[in-house]
Amino acid sequence: MECFEKALEEDPNNTEWIMGYATALYRLEAIPGTPEKCKSSQSMNHLRRVLELDPDESLAMVMLALKLQENKQKKEAHELVERALQKSPDIPKVLRYAAIFYRLEQSVEKAIELLKKALGRTPHNSVLHDQIGMCYRLQLLELFKNPLSSDPQCREFRQKMVLIDHCKHHFGKAFEHRPRTAIKSQLDYADICLKNGENSKAGEVYSKLLELEGIRPENMQRIYLRAGLFQLYKRNSDPNAVKLFQKGLKIENNSKAWKMCYEQLDKWAKRKLCRDPHDSKALGVKGLLHQIDGDKSKAIEYFVEALELDPSNEEYLSAICELRLSFEEHHD
Repeated sequence: MECFEKALEEDPNNTEWIMGYATALYRLEAIPGTPEKCKSSQSMNHLRRVLELDPDESLAMVMLALKLQENKQKKEAHELVERALQKSPDIPKVLRYAAIFYRLEQSVEKAIELLKKALGRTPHNSVLHDQIGMCYRLQLLELFKNPLSSDPQCREFRQKMVLIDHCKHHFGKAFEHRPRTAIKSQLDYADICLKNGENSKAGEVYSKLLELEGIRPENMQRIYLRAGLFQLYKRNSDPNAVKLFQKGLKIENNSKAWKMCYEQLDKWAKRKLCRDPHDSKALGVKGLLHQIDGDKSKAIEYFVEALELDPSNEEYLSAICELRLSFEEHHD
């Protein structure tokens, strides 16, 4: 980012530098919790500047179209995508962004057509495989709504099985050579396995993901969430699920996965305490959630009650000491 900023200070009309800066902003704006996410119009301004200086820059057209689509400016977005495809009908990156646009517009067949064309030129491109897998998954989810898809005698059932194979093939290709970075593709692959009743295979994927190191925080949160849901609903293992959701909460990142980990723990604790008001684990979870919410007195109350029921639990004792110390410092 800084390199582009310095380069643009010296040469403010250099389209290559402006495009590079816009691309960096565009990617950062897609990551939850980044300052750029809060100012998602920055990349739009720079992409428009690129097109002012070079009206034929097709990559800037499709990237700007996706930002306009986010902002419900669909007419201009459609025009830009069509222009880009006319100008650059064979450039894989342009085809990929255009396919994303059409997928989000629910024109899934058009998106698949463009992605297949791009794959024809770069057959080992993992990002293209991930995108086409997402398209087939949309078609699969739509087919699941049809009751005939559950009957092995029906055409819809056979279509479902073909789509499952397509999804698994393309998601598998997406992470085949990059297991540490293609986290989303692996989670999507596991999800398809679960939808096909392949619980053991999905469990293997989650186990491998949990062993990875050096993963970006937002990706690790997704892993903890999805592995936790798997443990809770497919393995009926409350202790494992709770541990995974708690690990997801400990990563400070205001993401959708973080909120879902919080909600899952809250629902689990409430359900357990309805059945048994003296469940120490559930009381400890409620204490943690109140601590996160900043309600220190309520958190202490729950942790104390949990510790009375489980006196040797060092985690509860540590939390109480930390909260009381913080409480005293705040009131000094």
